[in-house]
Amino acid sequence: MKHYYLIIFFFICATSFGQESKNGGEIEGFALYPNPTINGKVFINTADNAPKKIIIFNVLGTQVLETTILGKELNLSDLDAGIYVLRVLEKDKVATRKLIIK
Repeated sequence: MKHYYLIIFFFICATSFGQESKNGGEIEGFALYPNPTINGKVFINTADNAPKKIIIFNVLGTQVLETTILGKELNLSDLDAGIYVLRVLEKDKVATRKLIIK
């Protein structure tokens, strides 16, 4: 059963990265740390440091979190341990990354 989740996760990632972005492209200076996280917090740095809309999906493609942050800190204490897809939208740009919570 775990293999099916892994296959679905890679399919979601492949289609997300394979599509041409309708937005202005990749976020400049994007950094996500620590990844994997163990304390329920991650920090998201960008060159512009503007407000960011955060959308997180589980491996099945279900949206589990949508929020907007003004600074750099994102609280993930409500999420269970696992692998997620994190999408960050800042101004007209987007970045998608794999996020691991231990």
